[in-house]
Amino acid sequence: MDTLVGTATGPAGRDRAIVTGEPAEPVRTPWAEVHDRARRIAGALAEQGVRPGSAVAVLAAAPLAIASAAQATWLAGGSVTMLHQPTPRTDLATWAADTLRVLGVIGAKLVLLGSPFDELANVLDEHGIAYRLLDGLAGEPIGAPAEVGEDDVALLQLTSGSTAEPKAVRITHGNLMANMTGMLDAAKLDTGRDVMVSWLPLFHDMGMVGFLTLPMTFGVELVKVTPADFLRGPLLWPELITKYRGSATAAPNFAYAIVGKRLARADADAGYDLSSLRIALNGAEPIDPDAVAAFTEAGARFGLRPEAVMCAYGMAEATLGVTFAPLGSGMVIDVIDAEELELRRRAMPAAEGRATRAFPLLGRPLNGIEVRVVGEDGRVLGDREVGRLALRGSSVSPGYLTVDGPVPTRDAEGWLDTGDLGYLVGDQVVVCGRIKDVIIMGGRNIYPTDIERAACSVAGVRAGNAVAVRLDAGTRRERFAVVVESGSAGDEAAEAELRRAVAARVMDAVEVRPAAVVVLPPGSLPKTPSGKLRRAAAGERVAAQLAG
Repeated sequence: MDTLVGTATGPAGRDRAIVTGEPAEPVRTPWAEVHDRARRIAGALAEQGVRPGSAVAVLAAAPLAIASAAQATWLAGGSVTMLHQPTPRTDLATWAADTLRVLGVIGAKLVLLGSPFDELANVLDEHGIAYRLLDGLAGEPIGAPAEVGEDDVALLQLTSGSTAEPKAVRITHGNLMANMTGMLDAAKLDTGRDVMVSWLPLFHDMGMVGFLTLPMTFGVELVKVTPADFLRGPLLWPELITKYRGSATAAPNFAYAIVGKRLARADADAGYDLSSLRIALNGAEPIDPDAVAAFTEAGARFGLRPEAVMCAYGMAEATLGVTFAPLGSGMVIDVIDAEELELRRRAMPAAEGRATRAFPLLGRPLNGIEVRVVGEDGRVLGDREVGRLALRGSSVSPGYLTVDGPVPTRDAEGWLDTGDLGYLVGDQVVVCGRIKDVIIMGGRNIYPTDIERAACSVAGVRAGNAVAVRLDAGTRRERFAVVVESGSAGDEAAEAELRRAVAARVMDAVEVRPAAVVVLPPGSLPKTPSGKLRRAAAGERVAAQLAG
């Protein structure tokens, strides 16, 4: 079996590098140097007692420090868990309690602390948690990498659920190598020529696997900044693509919505050049065709080709990638009959004059992954029949670690129930939404993404900051509310007008009026650490507000 450290230490790509420190103090560090640092850290970890099977948690922000720490852990035979990071608004007592639960679930005996979180050492001291500071951590360079098998755990990926009930996906060495090679092949990455550019958080699977572990393992040039850098100035992203002639990048849909609006307002002579970009992968959350179109239209002034957009589907339980759209196809939309979808669970092409729904085609399964659609009766469904998406293959995790112990992800035949509703168009996958989020009214299945896209099209609603939530779920009087963020929050007259406009636009889109429209100030909607909206938490907040 090819291994993480075995591939990373090979001759290919050792002159390629990771660039960090943008935009203030950029530094280019060859992957060979990262490996040398990792060997010294691995020596120190071995002295600390890290052995094959040991769980090591990492809490750091600097991508270079994380790269060396992760590779060092793998050299020593351990597994890596990226801890969720506290923000300036985080209550440290709550964070410490949540982190203790996580460390208990994964069985970690050691935390590696890096800047700026080294100041949290006193919190770990108070709770008797062993740690080492990454700054200056070094020992005698480890010799041969520890022996690991393909079924040994390489990564324990925390899910985006409640930190009070933590759950970690067990990703094995076999899972990780299979998924990375599948993505490498589907994207046709040229390790000698491609330049990857990313700001994605490294405690999220798309950032950690796709835009750190993959380029570090196969020796691909990587320009890496932090989410905080991106949020301070979203146009840093196209600036870095321009400066380094970036050819591959990725982000959730909300980021493309934000940057599309900024690029649309930028002067034509702003100096951006996106002509080098051949892959702009959009995944990790529902894809809004209007947001993608706005991004490509705004980027076209700066050389962006619309066919660079690559729609994708993935999840931590499959290591990362499940499907990639065909390279160079751009975004392809499947326009289907709304009534057939909502009442009969069939995704039939819409005839002229009929109400429609539109979903992007998310591509074909990566090598080594099978996808099928299953009905409520367990029957495997055919083309354009809507049901539960299930998958199996070499990238699919064997199970979770939870507060109640290990839990399998797969059934006896190896199939993982994704919890998503979708259908197949030939060999391409379409996702309609999460089963638990679908709103059922009058026998119709109404998908939250349709409601949210309609709400976001109203002037004054912040891009990507609308969420549809179920009320009275599972009852005969099931309803839904729409929660939006807006700068108008607090202005009674402006709020009333915005609520009216959102309700009307949603009514036009899905032919059902929301029970309530709630307007919140910017930054109020609950989100996961990786920036995805949390519908369940928003629903609890709205239900409590309406009940009060």
